[in-house]
Amino acid sequence: MAGLGSFYQLLATFAVLRWASGRRWKPATRPPVTLLKPLCGHETKLYENLATFFRLTYPTVQIVFGVRDSTDPAIDAVRKLRAAYPDADVELVIDSAIYGTNLKVSNLINMMAAAKHDVLVLSDSDMSVEPDYLDHVLATLERPGTGLATCLYMGDPLPGIWSELGAASLNFWFLPSALVSKLLGGQVGCYGATIALRRSTLAEVGGFAAVKDQLADDYELGALVRQSGRRVRVTRNLLKTTVDEPSFSALFRHELRWARTIRATAPWGYAGSVITHPVPLALMTLALGLTAGVHWTMLAAVTATAVACRLGLIASVLTALKTPRLPWWLYLPRDILSLVVLVLAYCGRSVSWRRRAFKLDSAGALVAEGETRV
Repeated sequence: MAGLGSFYQLLATFAVLRWASGRRWKPATRPPVTLLKPLCGHETKLYENLATFFRLTYPTVQIVFGVRDSTDPAIDAVRKLRAAYPDADVELVIDSAIYGTNLKVSNLINMMAAAKHDVLVLSDSDMSVEPDYLDHVLATLERPGTGLATCLYMGDPLPGIWSELGAASLNFWFLPSALVSKLLGGQVGCYGATIALRRSTLAEVGGFAAVKDQLADDYELGALVRQSGRRVRVTRNLLKTTVDEPSFSALFRHELRWARTIRATAPWGYAGSVITHPVPLALMTLALGLTAGVHWTMLAAVTATAVACRLGLIASVLTALKTPRLPWWLYLPRDILSLVVLVLAYCGRSVSWRRRAFKLDSAGALVAEGETRV
């Protein structure tokens, strides 16, 4: 397994370098766009991240914000943005109506009444973008057979070891694995960083109500678009997401929720991703091999190969994708933690989300603790 993992690191390095050097498309037309930004509570750098969407070099953009509570602190950021950009077309929807277990999706359903344009672009509140963001999205969406365009993203950590560990997981595990899947012609994911589609496509797959109980609402929406006979494509630009993990427990709960969500949607594929952790596997090989009397030269070769291939991938991500540099000594603890989280993902179905306890059923739907769903 450590040997397979080393080969995977080489393949991922090639995928990263190939994607970074690929052609960037420009849209043939620039139709009006409605940006949907569901909000919930205060987030570090919320104003700064949202402000990047007000500086887009795109002719016609409507921005619809949505909250469930009139006392939500995120409203302050929206008011400041309105004052700073008085010419922007901005709507704020405050509606507490709930349609399912996923409150973010309920928020989106409420926001749709204010959306004016045919092209809808949904993105998470912790994303920041470059001014040409929508040109990349529309260039991808207008390609023949495309039903949905989505974006990859890198982690941009706040100062602190836990945030840096969280960003390392995104930059050196999530990004390469997504690009390997794309390279091999697999089904690319649908990521909350960006979900762009036409109103008619959304209506055809059942609207946001079709994913109202799903924790991985982005993944499920992409699956519904594929089932309709259209493709999900990844744009050529890379977004940044603010990673703010104040403690180890916050980081661990977040990653375990993410891992159990992936396990619920793709259990065999996620189990197979164990080979993406060659260094911890090589260290286990070293420890067990020495105990069993295996010659140390063979064990050293396996370990050295795993370390060299892993460092090669990390270097390619840093240079080709220009992800934030992190302290060098974090990489080994990060890889060990990732393997531990993967194993624990198969040891239960409980998750913590927005300070509420849920369980994931076999279809990946959220079930509140104590609730019985028929």
